[in-house]
Amino acid sequence: MTEQQSVPINKMSSTPIKVGISSCLVGQEVRFDGGHKQSKYCQQVLANHFDFEPICPEMGIGLGTPRRAIRLIKDEDIIRVVASDGSFDVTDKLNEFSEKTSATLDHLSGYVFCAKSPSCGMERVTLYQAGTNNGQRDGVGVFAARVMKDHPLLPVEEDGRLNDSLLRENFITRVIAYHHWKCLVASGVTMSKLMSFHAQHKYLLMAHNAALYYKLGPMLGGTGETAQEIAPKYIALFMEILGTLANRKSHSNTLSHLQGYFKRNLDSTQRTDLAEIIDQYREGLLPLMAPITLINHYLKIYPDAYLQQQIYLHPHPDELKLRYNH
Repeated sequence: MTEQQSVPINKMSSTPIKVGISSCLVGQEVRFDGGHKQSKYCQQVLANHFDFEPICPEMGIGLGTPRRAIRLIKDEDIIRVVASDGSFDVTDKLNEFSEKTSATLDHLSGYVFCAKSPSCGMERVTLYQAGTNNGQRDGVGVFAARVMKDHPLLPVEEDGRLNDSLLRENFITRVIAYHHWKCLVASGVTMSKLMSFHAQHKYLLMAHNAALYYKLGPMLGGTGETAQEIAPKYIALFMEILGTLANRKSHSNTLSHLQGYFKRNLDSTQRTDLAEIIDQYREGLLPLMAPITLINHYLKIYPDAYLQQQIYLHPHPDELKLRYNH
């Protein structure tokens, strides 16, 4: 293994990570009331690592600001988008904009949508019954629905859900992993690259869904298919695995696997200390960063080429502090 291959993928690429975002979340005054819904986390933290591309579908179809608010109306099996007072209907315009714009988003590695928006909400958008003011929060914004349909592997999240530390880490982990997959594809898919990508993500995948991880490896050997034929099926299952939220049990099992790499190097006291820290993390007494830090410490003292390449040990920039809260 070369020195470059032993460096975590997320520290290798200089290609900007392109992420779509609702324009109002980056402070643009595009909402119906002339205001915005600025997300400080997106603007002050994530913007240092992601190259945001703002989109406002409602402004994109020519609605000005301020303007009459729009809402989703369910009329039998048809979803329409109309003004809250019924004075205009933008269903066709919004569907056309969504279709055309979504077709241009293949370069994105993630998307942050504005919650509850009839155009951009990815879930729990109020859906009204035709002819009434009765609504249930089981709708999806028209633009968000189109993007998610056209790009099923694209990591998506809403601004409010990013306040949840587990959802936040999972989203950022998926965005970075998907970005590096797209870089791999852009460089030309080969079996060697697929095998390297798979090896580097082994323990990250195990921490999210070990059962599915063990179904992923066989795709890369003995099927008789070319790398180009394997790649779409591989990344679909890969992203499904990362879509599973890792928990203390799955992380602890993964950490125990990593501990095994040091069994010949550590003395009995060091082995006991590491095992105890993993157990304390499992029991909720320590954050994930505690055992990860100790393992990285031992890895500097006792280098192991295979372990050094593991994305699990550095899945995202340390300054985001995503592993300090759980």
